Amino acid sequence: MPFSPDLVELRRILGEPVDDAMLTLALTHRSYSYENGHIPTNERLEFLGDAVLGLVVTEYLYRSYPEESEGYLAKVRAAVVNAAALADLARSIRLGEFLFVGRGEESTGGRDKTSILADTFEAVLGAMYLSVGPERTRTFVESHVVPLIQESADMGAGLDWKTSLQEVAAERGRGAPEYRVRWSGPEHAKHFSAEVWLDDECVGFGEGSSKKVAEQHAAADAYESMTQTRHSRA
Repeated sequence: MPFSPDLVELRRILGEPVDDAMLTLALTHRSYSYENGHIPTNERLEFLGDAVLGLVVTEYLYRSYPEESEGYLAKVRAAVVNAAALADLARSIRLGEFLFVGRGEESTGGRDKTSILADTFEAVLGAMYLSVGPERTRTFVESHVVPLIQESADMGAGLDWKTSLQEVAAERGRGAPEYRVRWSGPEHAKHFSAEVWLDDECVGFGEGSSKKVAEQHAAADAYESMTQTRHSRA
């Protein structure tokens, strides 16, 4: 029996009346297209959604952080507009359940693959933009992405604590940092905790609403302990 996702349920989750045909296209991965007569895929909508996402996030950063430099704003944007962060957002709205993927991808966990989820999230944004317009799409993006922006911005200068920790560990002849992550809570509201280990010693701990944020906080904790400095962070 052909796969038939519940578009009514997906629209309920999205909170927007995205057109049936447009939403179906946004959910169609190229692996499904190859197995079904090379029907159109979501790649063009992904291209559009990527631009929409970038514009909304960039404008929000520009307006919300008037005192910050271009370099800082670019780092915050990169922290939230990347495959890992977008895949987490896709998981939070159960997007994987609705995907049209080929049998090969299905058998290898394609519905939860980071790259596929991130691309599909952008394609859905493209479909939303064409169906309900820029303002409602902006509202949707801000409602889902702004919390990540604020969490990343709260890290201040520590947007890349993992690199800082790796550098100081190398300087001191320690091994490469190893991150051990656990999570708890329901799929739509996971809470992550992370430990960072050096040479079989736990040197830092962190928590956050995503694996990446928890690891960054753990790295910051370790860095501050090793250098005996304190920095402003969430």
